[in-house]
Amino acid sequence: MTLMTTAMRAALAAVMAAGIGTAALAQEVTLKMHQFLPPQANVPKLILQPWADRVMEKSDGRIKIDHYPAMQLGGKPPELASQVVDGVADIIWTVAGYTPGRFPQAEVFELPFIMTNAEDTSRAYWEYAEANMMDSDFKDMKILGVWVHGPGVIHSSKPIEQVSDLNGMKVRGPTRVITGMLGDLGATAVGMPVPAIPEALSKGVIDACVIPWEVTAALKVPELVQNHTTFGGEALYTTAFIFAMNKEKYESLPDDLKAVIDSESGADFSALAGGLQAGADGPSREMAEDMGNNIIDLTPEQVAEWKEAASGAEARWVSEMNEKGFDGQALVDQAKSLIEKHTD
Repeated sequence: MTLMTTAMRAALAAVMAAGIGTAALAQEVTLKMHQFLPPQANVPKLILQPWADRVMEKSDGRIKIDHYPAMQLGGKPPELASQVVDGVADIIWTVAGYTPGRFPQAEVFELPFIMTNAEDTSRAYWEYAEANMMDSDFKDMKILGVWVHGPGVIHSSKPIEQVSDLNGMKVRGPTRVITGMLGDLGATAVGMPVPAIPEALSKGVIDACVIPWEVTAALKVPELVQNHTTFGGEALYTTAFIFAMNKEKYESLPDDLKAVIDSESGADFSALAGGLQAGADGPSREMAEDMGNNIIDLTPEQVAEWKEAASGAEARWVSEMNEKGFDGQALVDQAKSLIEKHTD
């Protein structure tokens, strides 16, 4: 009996050990996802966290993704691209232009009035990135998605209708291309990441900012300024985003978990993300309207004046790309062709 009990105990111990090993294998990897917006903002709420949830579900719990919003892992938004390369974060979402010169070819999608709508332009951006950027601008990271937001809007302390209304105004811009365009329009352009906008507006560091409608609610912009200028069916500008993973971390995954990541990445996801972000523009605009703010919808004739005033940005960008060894005009033509191809 004693020998039998000992044998049974040994067998039981082996079964328990096997069980523990199985449990340990059940969750094979934990990924840290880092980005600059608070969790209640539309991009994390509608795009990033649902993406993480889908990946975790499809992996049967073998992938766990911990979401760190609002730069909770430390650093400032312009450091996110380096953080994913260096492994400080495993996955990041950031603005390509927060690190000027690092992703030069992505800037083409930020040129004034080039975008049609965010979903189709985002699909064009993915195809353009596959053709031009994966082995150059993006060679140090695994790209999961690239997209743009809906039409950029001017949110200002005083009404803006004519281009000359910007003269002398300090206006926040997100990236090098867009601050350059704002300068062309007569503004004093001030570059800064999105999270800095509320304090800058409240302290008078800036008189206006350009951001899409969807993020205004999270930043409480309609409470800080009462005027909002839109461009009808046109887009004064948009911003190019990057959603990326540490390359070594991705390569370390078994093939079936790589396949899970890949199934939630790429052209369709990029288009979905752009569409979801732009889809949140309407509710945020309605909030500003409900507050009684002044919504200025420019007519096509008024927009024509803005197009003319902003037209130098494209020629300047082409020249800058030529100096960097690219064929700037070919990149512009390619981006426009892809946008036209994908636009319904």
